[in-house]
Amino acid sequence: MGDEMMNSLTGEILEEDVELTLTELCQTCQVTAERVFQLVEYGVVEPQGYWPKQWRFRGVSVRRIRCAQRLEQDLEVNLAGTALALELLDELTQLRARLQRLEG
Repeated sequence: MGDEMMNSLTGEILEEDVELTLTELCQTCQVTAERVFQLVEYGVVEPQGYWPKQWRFRGVSVRRIRCAQRLEQDLEVNLAGTALALELLDELTQLRARLQRLEG
């Protein structure tokens, strides 16, 4: 992976169409593969592909993992609570977008 690509991966904003391997995701978020497996199991991130070697993660996965890390570290939320909080935040975002479309 080139320096330019790595810079784009470590930035705060990550393009939605970027696809990361498991290794790239681990490096970008500074987490272990075991941690990613846990996050997949709880639905925090959803890879494309059947086997871990085939997994590809969208740019949104980086944002979700970083948010999960903040919830767990700052608020001491367990993984199940983190998954629920992220699900509720997603729903809130969708509802706000729907409301904006209706008002616009």
